[in-house]
Amino acid sequence: MTRYLLDANVFIQAKNLHYGFDFCPAFWEWLVDQNAAAIVASIEKVSDELVGGGDELANWAHARGKGFFLPPDDAVLPALGEVSAWATGQAYEPAAIATFLQVADYWLVAHAKAHDCVVVTHEVPSASVRKIKIPNACIGLGITCMSPYEMLRRERARFVLGAAV
Repeated sequence: MTRYLLDANVFIQAKNLHYGFDFCPAFWEWLVDQNAAAIVASIEKVSDELVGGGDELANWAHARGKGFFLPPDDAVLPALGEVSAWATGQAYEPAAIATFLQVADYWLVAHAKAHDCVVVTHEVPSASVRKIKIPNACIGLGITCMSPYEMLRRERARFVLGAAV
């Protein structure tokens, strides 16, 4: 069974663009259902970012708690070292490395490495040495990374219109 870990931008873009709470509640229900089935989750550091927004998404994330936004466990700690070693061994600018090691992306990649999860993000690989992108880290560390749309298709998510409420 594939397990997916979602980046903050998946939630933020869903809320702001394609799957607003007001017109596509099925997306959010699907996330909750898939989390209950141990297929979809995210990490505590992503929740911290979302809750800091003080909006409807912040309330949604807060209501999900540690069941959806997983805290780091003993397996994540050695993976943090692996991810850090990878980042510092690349040609990134020192500021890019320092920033990466301070943000949720670092923890997301490490959690995925530790638990053999697929990372889901809207980020795309980049040749820039000024910012470490999640897909670049995943490629470098042998972690599968995909867009939310790829995940939805792989999992055969269906948001079908029903009777108007």
